[in-house]
Amino acid sequence: MVFDDNKKRKNDEYPTNKYRRIVVAVGGNALQRRGEKLSYDNQLKALMEAIPSLKKISDNNQLILTHGNGPQIGVLASERNNMKLDILGAESQGHIGYIFSQALGTVGIIAIPIITQVHVDTADGVFENPTKYIGQVYNKTEAEYLEQTNMWIMKKDKEYWRRVVASPPPLQIIQLDAIRVLLESNYCKPPMRMIPIVCGGGGSPIKYDESGAIKGVDAVIDKDNCGALLANEIDADVFIILTDGGGIYENYDKPDQREMAEVTPEYLINTDAGINYPGSMGPKIRAVINFIQRSARDDVYAVIGDLNDTIEILSMNAGTIIKKNVIGGVKWRTK
Repeated sequence: MVFDDNKKRKNDEYPTNKYRRIVVAVGGNALQRRGEKLSYDNQLKALMEAIPSLKKISDNNQLILTHGNGPQIGVLASERNNMKLDILGAESQGHIGYIFSQALGTVGIIAIPIITQVHVDTADGVFENPTKYIGQVYNKTEAEYLEQTNMWIMKKDKEYWRRVVASPPPLQIIQLDAIRVLLESNYCKPPMRMIPIVCGGGGSPIKYDESGAIKGVDAVIDKDNCGALLANEIDADVFIILTDGGGIYENYDKPDQREMAEVTPEYLINTDAGINYPGSMGPKIRAVINFIQRSARDDVYAVIGDLNDTIEILSMNAGTIIKKNVIGGVKWRTK
């Protein structure tokens, strides 16, 4: 089946002036609160707090969800340290998709989790120097023990230590046509609401062997980077990354910090408050830059903002909006 996104977007059954196609990447903060045990009950409870905001988005838009899996895959890896990460990634997609389905079902929304495979390049240099943090934090003694017993690579993360693994960039989403079929079907005719949950944890990385067969790769893919690729491939209008710390700040956590209200990819590329942002925000910024720069459309935009501000993000009153045209390259948010 051949899909013509341009034809689809002009279809009267999908009025683009009213219903936007929005990809939302939900971070681990939606499934695990700091200090709480990673249990089914705690994850469902945490996610239920986010459901009203997600439902609000789905009421008047096409919503496609992706999510992180760092805490979950870390626990799975510690329980079964001889299991490859691509398999654990698939397990976590099913696990988290199940919880999302239950939470969304309580507000009358049908969720359709798809265990997603993503093609990567095994010759990428990230396999030589793993940098992607997964799982829980450890002290130095615990980290040294895990390095010896599990053959893990551990690196310091602020005052703690965490496992790091290879995280190659996503090249191709294998189940993309299945996602498009879903979007082409009754899902795109409001008011019926069915939400695809795809590329969870960045999807399970795969490669093609000499015969063309699909083989799993022992790595993880950044969920925001994969979410950006997904948003481009399905011609999304908006790509939203929800965090537990707001948008993009200059001089973050300092007395003179200020949040960007609107910003261009070019400004982010040329400032330390952008593409070189330290910690977990850096990959998020690189993901939204990729989404905007790859799109041929001038009206698409991305947002990075706090999960608790989802409704305000939709009305552009919170978070940082990344788009192609901003006078002066950046506009600062005023309180």
